[in-house]
Amino acid sequence: MLAARNNIIAETEAAKEAVDFRAAPCAVQRLRLSNFRNYRQLALDLAAPVVVLSGANGAGKTNLMEAISFLSPGRGLRRARLRDVQKSGEAAQTDRIATETAAETGAASGDGWAVAATVLTPGGAVKIGSSLGKTEKGTDRRLARHDGRSIPPANLAQVIGVQWLTPRMDRLFQDGPSARRRFLDRLVLGLDPDHGRRVGAYERSLRERAKLLRDGVNNRAGDPDWLSALEARMAADGVAVAAARREALARLQRLLAETPGRFPRPGLAIEGRVEGWLEDHPAVEVESRFAALLAANRRRDGEAGGTGEGPHRSDLAVRHLDKDQPAAMCSTGEQKALLISVILANARAEAQRRGAAPILLLDEVAAHLDRERRWALFDEILSLGGQAWLSGTDRDLFADLSGQAQFVAVESGNAVLEG
Repeated sequence: MLAARNNIIAETEAAKEAVDFRAAPCAVQRLRLSNFRNYRQLALDLAAPVVVLSGANGAGKTNLMEAISFLSPGRGLRRARLRDVQKSGEAAQTDRIATETAAETGAASGDGWAVAATVLTPGGAVKIGSSLGKTEKGTDRRLARHDGRSIPPANLAQVIGVQWLTPRMDRLFQDGPSARRRFLDRLVLGLDPDHGRRVGAYERSLRERAKLLRDGVNNRAGDPDWLSALEARMAADGVAVAAARREALARLQRLLAETPGRFPRPGLAIEGRVEGWLEDHPAVEVESRFAALLAANRRRDGEAGGTGEGPHRSDLAVRHLDKDQPAAMCSTGEQKALLISVILANARAEAQRRGAAPILLLDEVAAHLDRERRWALFDEILSLGGQAWLSGTDRDLFADLSGQAQFVAVESGNAVLEG
C-alpha cells in the first residue's frame, strides 16, 4: 500500500513539473458574469491549469460552473430554463462589468443574464459568450457570440469542449434512460461537434411527426405523402445519431483498453433497435428499415402520442469490467469512480481529436474519493494539459494541488482569488 501511494505521489509530482499553463491548449483566462444566478456581477482573471472553488453550500460554486457550461451547446449542467438562470429579486445591473459583458455577448446592456470569456485555444485566444435574448415573438432564446460575431449556440462546440460531472449525476445508473442518453450525447459532442445539430434535427422531426399523427389519428393517417417525406428525413437523422454514438463508444472503449487509468475499467455499450441494426447492415439500409418501421407504426404512435421506436429510446449500458457486473449493481463509490473514468477517457479522446482537452467542470468530486483516489484524479487532470475546475466545501481536500491551482473563495455570490 505504501509503495503504491509513493508511486502516485511521484507520478503526480512529475506531472506537476511537466505542466506549463502557457502551453495549455484550452483554458478560461478571463471570465465575466452579469445577472447570473446569485451573481450580480463577477470578474475573474485566471492563470492556472486547475481552478479550485471553495466555500459553503449555497455560496455559488455550482452557479459559477454552470456559467462556464453555457460556453458550450445545450442547457447547461443543470438543464435549466433560460429564464431561471436570471438573477432574481433585484433590478438588472448596469455597471461597467455588466456593460462590458453585454457587449461581448451581444445582449442588451443590463437586460438579462450574460456570460463572457476569453479562452486560450490551440489557435490562440478567442472571445466567446452566451446570454439571454428574445425571439421576435417575445419568448426567451439563447444568444451566442464568437469573436464578436453572432453564432448559433450549437456552433460553440466547434470552438471549445466542455465536460462536467455533478452530484446530480451520482444516480445516473439508477435513473431512467433519458439521463444516460443526455450524458452519452454530451460525450459524443466532444468527439463530433456536429452531433448536437443532428440530435436537434431528429428531435424536431419527432415533435412534428407526433403533432401530425395526433391531428390525423381520427382520419387514419393525416397526409401520407407528407408523413413519408418527414419520416425519411427523420430516419436519416436518426441513423446518423445512432452511428455517431456507436463510433464514439467504440473509440472510448479502445482508449480505455490502451491507456488504463487508476479508476475502474468501464465497459460501454448502446442498447437500441437502430444501433443494433447498424452492427450488421450498412447505414443506407438501416435508414430504409427505420423509415419503414415508422410508417408501419403510425396508427399506434398516433394513439400513444409519441414515437415508440428510434434512437430517442436507446440506452447507455455501463459495466464494471473488473467485477463483471452492471454499474447499477456497484456501490455508490464505485459508480462515481466509473463515471470519472468515462469522463477522463472522453477528455483524452477529445484532446486527440481536436488537439485540445476539454474544460472539465468537476463539482464536489473530491468529497467522494479517498486520498489515493484524489491523488490519482489530480494526476490525470494535470497530465491532460488542459484546464479543470474543481469545487468543494473543504479546501483542505485540494491541498495536494498547492502550487498548481488557483484557489477561489466563493461566498454569497462573490468569488475572490486567494493569494
